[in-house]
Amino acid sequence: MNKIAIIGGGIVGASAAFYLSKAEDFDITVFDEKTGQATSAAAGIIAPWLSKRRNKQWYQLAHHGAALYRQLAQDANLDTQAFSKVGVFVNRNKPESLDDLSRLAQARIKTAPEMEVIEKWDKQTIVDRMPYLSDWAKPGLFVSGGARVDGKHLIAQLETASNLTIRNGKANITVKNHEVLVNQEHYDSIVIAAGAFAKELVSPFGFELKITPQKGQLIELQSNLIQADDNMPIVMAESLSELIPIGNHQVLVAATHENDAGFDLRATQPEINGLVQNAEVTMPKLAGHIANMITEVRVGTRPYTADFAPFMSTIPGFDNVWIANGLGSSGLTTGPISGKLVADDIMSGTGFDGYTKPISNYLSEI
Repeated sequence: MNKIAIIGGGIVGASAAFYLSKAEDFDITVFDEKTGQATSAAAGIIAPWLSKRRNKQWYQLAHHGAALYRQLAQDANLDTQAFSKVGVFVNRNKPESLDDLSRLAQARIKTAPEMEVIEKWDKQTIVDRMPYLSDWAKPGLFVSGGARVDGKHLIAQLETASNLTIRNGKANITVKNHEVLVNQEHYDSIVIAAGAFAKELVSPFGFELKITPQKGQLIELQSNLIQADDNMPIVMAESLSELIPIGNHQVLVAATHENDAGFDLRATQPEINGLVQNAEVTMPKLAGHIANMITEVRVGTRPYTADFAPFMSTIPGFDNVWIANGLGSSGLTTGPISGKLVADDIMSGTGFDGYTKPISNYLSEI
Protein backbone atom coordinates (compact mmCIF):
# COMPACT_ATOMS: atom_id res chain seq x y z
CA MET A 1 0.00 0.00 0.00
CA ASN A 2 1.40 3.37 -1.10
CA LYS A 3 1.00 5.92 1.71
CA ILE A 4 0.32 9.41 0.41
CA ALA A 5 0.23 12.63 2.43
CA ILE A 6 -1.53 15.62 0.90
CA ILE A 7 -0.89 18.84 2.78
CA GLY A 8 -3.74 21.23 2.10
CA GLY A 9 -7.42 20.39 1.67
CA GLY A 10 -8.29 23.18 -0.76
CA ILE A 11 -9.10 22.74 -4.42
CA VAL A 12 -5.73 21.28 -5.48
CA GLY A 13 -5.40 18.92 -2.53
CA ALA A 14 -9.01 17.75 -2.66
CA SER A 15 -8.81 17.17 -6.42
CA ALA A 16 -5.53 15.25 -6.18
CA ALA A 17 -7.01 13.11 -3.41
CA PHE A 18 -10.12 12.42 -5.49
CA TYR A 19 -8.19 11.22 -8.52
CA LEU A 20 -5.72 9.20 -6.45
CA SER A 21 -8.61 7.57 -4.61
CA LYS A 22 -9.64 5.84 -7.84
CA ALA A 23 -6.55 3.63 -7.57
CA GLU A 24 -6.81 0.71 -5.14
CA ASP A 25 -3.25 0.73 -3.81
CA PHE A 26 -3.16 4.20 -2.18
CA ASP A 27 -3.73 5.07 1.45
CA ILE A 28 -4.40 8.82 1.39
CA THR A 29 -4.18 11.22 4.30
CA VAL A 30 -5.12 14.88 3.84
CA PHE A 31 -3.79 17.39 6.36
CA ASP A 32 -6.12 20.38 6.41
CA GLU A 33 -5.73 23.40 8.66
CA LYS A 34 -8.51 25.31 6.81
CA THR A 35 -7.65 28.73 8.28
CA GLY A 36 -7.60 31.30 5.50
CA GLN A 37 -8.23 28.70 2.81
CA ALA A 38 -8.89 30.45 -0.49
CA THR A 39 -11.15 27.69 -1.83
CA SER A 40 -13.68 27.72 1.01
CA ALA A 41 -14.11 31.48 0.67
CA ALA A 42 -14.33 31.48 -3.11
CA ALA A 43 -17.03 31.49 -5.73
CA GLY A 44 -15.48 30.59 -9.04
CA ILE A 45 -16.31 31.70 -12.54
CA ILE A 46 -15.40 29.06 -15.10
CA ALA A 47 -14.93 31.09 -18.27
CA PRO A 48 -11.21 31.35 -19.14
CA TRP A 49 -11.75 31.64 -22.89
CA LEU A 50 -12.34 35.41 -22.88
CA SER A 51 -9.13 36.24 -21.04
CA LYS A 52 -6.46 38.17 -22.95
CA ARG A 53 -3.61 36.75 -20.87
CA ARG A 54 -0.61 36.03 -23.10
CA ASN A 55 0.73 33.19 -20.95
CA LYS A 56 0.23 30.11 -23.12
CA GLN A 57 0.78 27.66 -20.29
CA TRP A 58 -1.88 29.39 -18.18
CA TYR A 59 -4.44 29.29 -20.98
CA GLN A 60 -3.67 25.64 -21.72
CA LEU A 61 -4.22 24.79 -18.07
CA ALA A 62 -7.31 26.97 -17.73
CA HIS A 63 -9.22 25.90 -20.80
CA HIS A 64 -8.46 22.22 -20.20
CA GLY A 65 -9.49 22.83 -16.58
CA ALA A 66 -12.81 24.24 -17.72
CA ALA A 67 -13.38 21.23 -19.96
CA LEU A 68 -12.51 18.82 -17.13
CA TYR A 69 -15.38 20.05 -14.95
CA ARG A 70 -18.05 18.30 -17.03
CA GLN A 71 -16.51 14.90 -16.39
CA LEU A 72 -15.59 15.73 -12.80
CA ALA A 73 -19.20 16.70 -12.06
CA GLN A 74 -20.32 13.26 -13.21
CA ASP A 75 -17.54 11.26 -11.60
CA ALA A 76 -17.83 12.98 -8.21
CA ASN A 77 -21.63 13.36 -8.38
CA LEU A 78 -21.42 17.11 -7.82
CA ASP A 79 -24.71 18.89 -7.19
CA THR A 80 -25.64 22.31 -8.55
CA GLN A 81 -24.47 24.03 -5.37
CA ALA A 82 -20.94 22.89 -6.14
CA PHE A 83 -21.01 23.27 -9.94
CA SER A 84 -23.63 24.62 -12.31
CA LYS A 85 -23.34 25.42 -16.01
CA VAL A 86 -25.36 28.64 -16.19
CA GLY A 87 -23.37 30.56 -18.78
CA VAL A 88 -21.43 33.79 -18.44
CA PHE A 89 -22.29 37.28 -19.69
CA VAL A 90 -19.40 39.70 -20.32
CA ASN A 91 -20.05 43.32 -21.23
CA ARG A 92 -17.86 45.92 -22.90
CA ASN A 93 -18.65 49.63 -22.68
CA LYS A 94 -17.40 50.44 -26.20
CA PRO A 95 -18.85 48.74 -29.33
CA GLU A 96 -15.40 48.23 -30.82
CA SER A 97 -14.22 46.50 -27.64
CA LEU A 98 -17.23 44.19 -27.78
CA ASP A 99 -16.39 43.36 -31.38
CA ASP A 100 -12.82 42.52 -30.34
CA LEU A 101 -14.15 40.26 -27.58
CA SER A 102 -16.48 38.53 -30.02
CA ARG A 103 -13.62 37.85 -32.43
CA LEU A 104 -11.53 36.41 -29.58
CA ALA A 105 -14.40 34.14 -28.52
CA GLN A 106 -14.96 32.90 -32.08
CA ALA A 107 -11.25 32.10 -32.38
CA ARG A 108 -11.11 30.31 -29.04
CA ILE A 109 -14.18 28.13 -29.59
CA LYS A 110 -12.34 26.34 -32.40
CA THR A 111 -10.16 24.58 -29.81
CA ALA A 112 -12.53 24.90 -26.83
CA PRO A 113 -15.89 23.34 -27.82
CA GLU A 114 -16.90 23.43 -24.14
CA MET A 115 -17.74 27.10 -24.74
CA GLU A 116 -20.83 25.74 -26.55
CA VAL A 117 -22.86 28.74 -27.82
CA ILE A 118 -21.72 32.37 -28.25
CA GLU A 119 -24.34 35.10 -28.55
CA LYS A 120 -24.37 38.89 -28.55
CA TRP A 121 -27.02 40.15 -26.15
CA ASP A 122 -28.66 43.54 -26.59
CA LYS A 123 -30.44 45.54 -23.90
CA GLN A 124 -33.79 43.83 -24.36
CA THR A 125 -32.27 40.36 -24.13
CA ILE A 126 -30.57 41.33 -20.88
CA VAL A 127 -33.82 42.70 -19.46
CA ASP A 128 -35.59 39.46 -20.40
CA ARG A 129 -32.88 37.09 -19.15
CA MET A 130 -31.58 39.03 -16.13
CA PRO A 131 -34.35 41.38 -14.92
CA TYR A 132 -32.40 42.46 -11.84
CA LEU A 133 -30.04 44.30 -14.23
CA SER A 134 -32.78 46.02 -16.25
CA ASP A 135 -31.70 49.53 -15.21
CA TRP A 136 -28.11 48.91 -16.28
CA ALA A 137 -28.42 46.49 -19.24
CA LYS A 138 -25.32 47.19 -21.31
CA PRO A 139 -24.75 45.02 -24.40
CA GLY A 140 -22.30 42.16 -24.14
CA LEU A 141 -21.39 38.61 -25.04
CA PHE A 142 -23.02 35.48 -23.61
CA VAL A 143 -21.13 32.18 -23.59
CA SER A 144 -23.41 29.32 -22.61
CA GLY A 145 -20.60 26.98 -21.51
CA GLY A 146 -19.58 29.23 -18.64
CA ALA A 147 -20.21 27.89 -15.15
CA ARG A 148 -20.16 28.83 -11.51
CA VAL A 149 -18.42 26.90 -8.74
CA ASP A 150 -18.80 27.25 -4.99
CA GLY A 151 -15.48 26.28 -3.46
CA LYS A 152 -16.75 25.21 -0.06
CA HIS A 153 -19.37 22.85 -1.48
CA LEU A 154 -16.97 21.56 -4.13
CA ILE A 155 -14.25 20.40 -1.77
CA ALA A 156 -16.79 18.92 0.66
CA GLN A 157 -18.27 16.83 -2.13
CA LEU A 158 -14.86 15.78 -3.44
CA GLU A 159 -13.95 14.61 0.05
CA THR A 160 -17.17 12.62 0.27
CA ALA A 161 -16.42 10.97 -3.08
CA SER A 162 -12.88 9.99 -2.03
CA ASN A 163 -11.57 7.23 0.19
CA LEU A 164 -9.23 9.17 2.46
CA THR A 165 -8.37 10.17 6.00
CA ILE A 166 -8.62 13.85 6.93
CA ARG A 167 -6.50 15.18 9.76
CA ASN A 168 -7.54 18.63 10.88
CA GLY A 169 -4.62 20.71 12.01
CA LYS A 170 -1.17 21.78 10.98
CA ALA A 171 1.33 19.59 9.13
CA ASN A 172 5.08 19.99 9.61
CA ILE A 173 7.76 18.69 7.28
CA THR A 174 11.20 17.60 8.41
CA VAL A 175 14.00 16.28 6.22
CA LYS A 176 16.46 13.85 7.84
CA ASN A 177 19.18 12.26 5.73
CA HIS A 178 17.10 12.90 2.64
CA GLU A 179 14.07 11.18 4.20
CA VAL A 180 11.00 13.40 4.29
CA LEU A 181 8.66 13.11 7.27
CA VAL A 182 5.24 14.69 7.78
CA ASN A 183 4.52 15.17 11.47
CA GLN A 184 7.31 12.63 12.07
CA GLU A 185 5.62 9.96 9.92
CA HIS A 186 6.99 8.42 6.73
CA TYR A 187 4.96 8.65 3.53
CA ASP A 188 5.83 7.20 0.15
CA SER A 189 4.54 10.26 -1.70
CA ILE A 190 3.87 13.79 -0.46
CA VAL A 191 1.88 16.56 -2.14
CA ILE A 192 2.29 20.13 -0.92
CA ALA A 193 -0.95 21.90 -1.85
CA ALA A 194 -1.10 24.50 0.89
CA GLY A 195 -1.60 27.57 -1.28
CA ALA A 196 -0.45 30.86 0.22
CA PHE A 197 0.65 29.05 3.39
CA ALA A 198 3.16 26.73 1.68
CA LYS A 199 6.37 28.71 2.23
CA GLU A 200 7.30 27.13 5.55
CA LEU A 201 6.63 23.66 4.13
CA VAL A 202 9.15 24.18 1.34
CA SER A 203 11.98 25.68 3.42
CA PRO A 204 13.12 22.33 4.93
CA PHE A 205 14.15 21.30 1.40
CA GLY A 206 16.52 24.26 1.21
CA PHE A 207 14.35 26.50 -0.97
CA GLU A 208 12.36 29.67 -0.62
CA LEU A 209 9.00 29.51 -2.34
CA LYS A 210 8.42 32.69 -4.35
CA ILE A 211 4.74 33.28 -3.80
CA THR A 212 2.87 36.15 -2.16
CA PRO A 213 -0.50 36.15 -0.42
CA GLN A 214 -3.39 38.14 -1.83
CA LYS A 215 -6.47 38.73 0.27
CA GLY A 216 -9.89 38.35 -1.33
CA GLN A 217 -13.26 39.36 0.05
CA LEU A 218 -16.72 38.88 -1.41
CA ILE A 219 -20.21 39.61 -0.17
CA GLU A 220 -23.49 37.73 -0.39
CA LEU A 221 -26.65 39.73 -0.91
CA GLN A 222 -30.18 38.54 -0.30
CA SER A 223 -33.40 40.50 -0.74
CA ASN A 224 -36.77 40.03 -2.38
CA LEU A 225 -35.95 43.23 -4.28
CA ILE A 226 -33.24 41.38 -6.24
CA GLN A 227 -34.98 39.71 -9.22
CA ALA A 228 -32.44 36.94 -9.64
CA ASP A 229 -32.32 33.15 -9.39
CA ASP A 230 -29.62 30.49 -9.61
CA ASN A 231 -30.32 29.69 -13.27
CA MET A 232 -29.18 33.12 -14.41
CA PRO A 233 -25.72 33.66 -15.93
CA ILE A 234 -22.70 35.01 -14.14
CA VAL A 235 -22.15 38.67 -14.99
CA MET A 236 -18.68 40.07 -15.63
CA ALA A 237 -19.31 43.78 -16.10
CA GLU A 238 -16.34 45.75 -17.40
CA SER A 239 -14.34 47.42 -14.59
CA LEU A 240 -16.86 46.29 -11.95
CA SER A 241 -17.21 43.38 -9.54
CA GLU A 242 -18.60 40.12 -10.85
CA LEU A 243 -22.19 39.19 -9.99
CA ILE A 244 -22.98 35.52 -9.36
CA PRO A 245 -26.65 34.60 -8.78
CA ILE A 246 -26.72 31.66 -6.35
CA GLY A 247 -30.40 31.34 -5.42
CA ASN A 248 -33.76 33.03 -5.42
CA HIS A 249 -33.07 36.70 -4.70
CA GLN A 250 -29.44 35.87 -3.81
CA VAL A 251 -26.35 37.26 -5.52
CA LEU A 252 -22.64 37.13 -4.72
CA VAL A 253 -20.56 40.22 -5.45
CA ALA A 254 -16.95 39.17 -6.05
CA ALA A 255 -14.16 39.82 -5.30
CA THR A 256 -11.44 42.09 -4.00
CA HIS A 257 -7.74 41.72 -4.87
CA GLU A 258 -5.75 43.07 -1.92
CA ASN A 259 -1.99 42.77 -2.33
CA ASP A 260 -0.87 44.41 0.91
CA ALA A 261 -3.09 42.68 3.47
CA GLY A 262 -0.90 39.61 3.99
CA PHE A 263 -2.72 36.96 6.01
CA ASP A 264 -5.19 39.34 7.67
CA LEU A 265 -8.49 37.46 7.46
CA ARG A 266 -10.68 40.16 8.94
CA ALA A 267 -13.51 41.59 6.87
CA THR A 268 -12.72 45.25 6.29
CA GLN A 269 -15.26 47.98 5.70
CA PRO A 270 -13.52 50.01 2.96
CA GLU A 271 -13.25 46.95 0.73
CA ILE A 272 -16.82 45.89 1.48
CA ASN A 273 -17.95 49.42 0.63
CA GLY A 274 -16.16 49.10 -2.71
CA LEU A 275 -18.06 45.90 -3.52
CA VAL A 276 -21.33 47.58 -2.53
CA GLN A 277 -20.58 50.58 -4.75
CA ASN A 278 -19.87 48.33 -7.73
CA ALA A 279 -23.13 46.47 -7.16
CA GLU A 280 -24.99 49.78 -7.03
CA VAL A 281 -23.72 50.63 -10.53
CA THR A 282 -25.32 47.51 -12.00
CA MET A 283 -28.41 47.69 -9.76
CA PRO A 284 -28.96 51.46 -9.46
CA LYS A 285 -32.54 51.20 -8.14
CA LEU A 286 -31.13 49.53 -5.03
CA ALA A 287 -28.54 52.26 -4.38
CA GLY A 288 -28.45 53.08 -0.70
CA HIS A 289 -30.00 49.73 0.26
CA ILE A 290 -27.47 47.13 -0.84
CA ALA A 291 -25.32 47.43 2.28
CA ASN A 292 -28.35 46.31 4.30
CA MET A 293 -28.79 43.24 2.09
CA ILE A 294 -25.43 41.68 3.03
CA THR A 295 -25.95 38.29 4.65
CA GLU A 296 -22.35 37.03 4.58
CA VAL A 297 -18.81 38.23 3.97
CA ARG A 298 -16.27 35.62 2.84
CA VAL A 299 -12.53 36.18 3.26
CA GLY A 300 -9.64 34.08 2.01
CA THR A 301 -5.99 34.31 0.95
CA ARG A 302 -4.89 33.40 -2.58
CA PRO A 303 -1.32 32.48 -3.57
CA TYR A 304 0.23 34.51 -6.39
CA THR A 305 3.46 34.22 -8.34
CA ALA A 306 5.32 37.12 -9.97
CA ASP A 307 4.11 36.06 -13.43
CA PHE A 308 0.56 35.26 -12.20
CA ALA A 309 0.98 31.66 -13.35
CA PRO A 310 0.26 28.37 -11.55
CA PHE A 311 2.99 25.76 -11.42
CA MET A 312 3.35 22.04 -10.68
CA SER A 313 6.46 19.93 -10.23
CA THR A 314 8.41 17.71 -7.92
CA ILE A 315 10.76 19.50 -5.51
CA PRO A 316 14.29 19.45 -6.99
CA GLY A 317 16.26 16.57 -5.45
CA PHE A 318 13.12 14.94 -3.99
CA ASP A 319 11.28 12.91 -6.61
CA ASN A 320 8.58 11.75 -4.15
CA VAL A 321 7.50 15.28 -3.14
CA TRP A 322 5.18 17.25 -5.41
CA ILE A 323 4.10 20.86 -5.18
CA ALA A 324 1.28 22.72 -6.96
CA ASN A 325 0.74 26.39 -6.23
CA GLY A 326 0.32 29.93 -7.54
CA LEU A 327 -3.26 29.56 -8.78
CA GLY A 328 -4.27 33.10 -7.84
CA SER A 329 -7.77 34.24 -8.75
CA SER A 330 -8.19 31.46 -11.33
CA GLY A 331 -7.90 28.80 -8.64
CA LEU A 332 -11.31 27.23 -9.05
CA THR A 333 -10.72 26.95 -12.80
CA THR A 334 -7.16 25.64 -12.69
CA GLY A 335 -7.33 23.81 -9.34
CA PRO A 336 -9.00 20.53 -10.32
CA ILE A 337 -6.81 19.98 -13.36
CA SER A 338 -3.70 20.87 -11.34
CA GLY A 339 -4.68 18.25 -8.78
CA LYS A 340 -5.38 15.72 -11.52
CA LEU A 341 -2.04 16.36 -13.22
CA VAL A 342 -0.24 15.80 -9.92
CA ALA A 343 -2.23 12.62 -9.28
CA ASP A 344 -1.50 11.36 -12.81
CA ASP A 345 2.21 12.07 -12.36
CA ILE A 346 2.26 10.16 -9.07
CA MET A 347 0.49 7.19 -10.65
CA SER A 348 2.03 7.16 -14.12
CA GLY A 349 4.86 9.69 -14.38
CA THR A 350 3.02 11.69 -17.03
CA GLY A 351 4.69 15.02 -16.20
CA PHE A 352 3.45 18.56 -16.76
CA ASP A 353 4.66 19.54 -20.24
CA GLY A 354 2.73 22.44 -21.73
CA TYR A 355 1.05 23.37 -18.47
CA THR A 356 3.73 25.05 -16.40
CA LYS A 357 6.97 26.95 -16.57
CA PRO A 358 10.08 25.43 -14.92
CA ILE A 359 9.94 25.03 -11.15
CA SER A 360 13.18 27.04 -10.95
CA ASN A 361 11.08 30.13 -11.75
CA TYR A 362 9.32 29.78 -8.42
CA LEU A 363 12.01 28.51 -6.06
CA SER A 364 15.27 30.04 -4.93
CA GLU A 365 17.95 28.31 -2.87
CA ILE A 366 18.21 29.42 0.74
